[in-house]
Amino acid sequence: MKKITLLILSIVIVPLFPISAAAYGWGYEKNKDGSPPDVGFYGPLLEQHDGFYIDKSGDKEIYLTFDNGYEEGYTGRILDVLKEKKVPAAFFITGHYINSAPELVKRMNKEGHIIGNHSWHHPDFTASSKSRIKEELHKVETAVAQLTDQKDMLYLRPPRGTFTDKSLEWTRELGYINAFWSIAFVDWNTGRQKGWKYAYDSLMSQVHPGAVMLLHSVSEDNALALEKMIDDLRAQGYTFHSLDHLMMKKLLPKGGYWY
Repeated sequence: MKKITLLILSIVIVPLFPISAAAYGWGYEKNKDGSPPDVGFYGPLLEQHDGFYIDKSGDKEIYLTFDNGYEEGYTGRILDVLKEKKVPAAFFITGHYINSAPELVKRMNKEGHIIGNHSWHHPDFTASSKSRIKEELHKVETAVAQLTDQKDMLYLRPPRGTFTDKSLEWTRELGYINAFWSIAFVDWNTGRQKGWKYAYDSLMSQVHPGAVMLLHSVSEDNALALEKMIDDLRAQGYTFHSLDHLMMKKLLPKGGYWY
């Protein structure tokens, strides 16, 4: 289903506890000492199904990802900054976003960003059947392929950040890599924005090598903080890369790839 070779190859931070006996919400205790967060047993469970939340190489690299459930008017500015700074990103989109902001989806693709799957209706995968999950993902795949030059889709961000061992297994069987994160903060509440400095400080305090950063594009604070954050991280020696770069590093031994 996915024609990808080895060579080409939402968010609330919550405690590490099950939502039910077999359902989980991605979360961790934040570290502010420059080290990665401890995700407990989630890490091995995710790796068992080829997913990731971090680049474990220790390299000073950052991976920017955005969740786009709906458009609030700030994605254009985000794309402007990414283009100016020559920074790649991954945008995880829903059916609502595709229908309401098709020109922005086209722009993401045209400017070289990865479009990831965030499901069509944003359901809870822990309460969904395999056939329902397949339908949700396929509708996004098809719509993006019709709208852009991106004909395949590899990365999935489970809606609501919830998952089970089975949902990880099923989505992997459907050809997807589950992409979680190691840096985030409560940025999705449009009624509780606290200014760009709050967003900047929240993100910079968690920075660590290999971070996969989750931002929501509905946040004006994120849009305003992004340029300074990129500049300051580069000043600290960090570089920005795409999720494809991360996957290549996972699949190939050091020295066998161009990093």
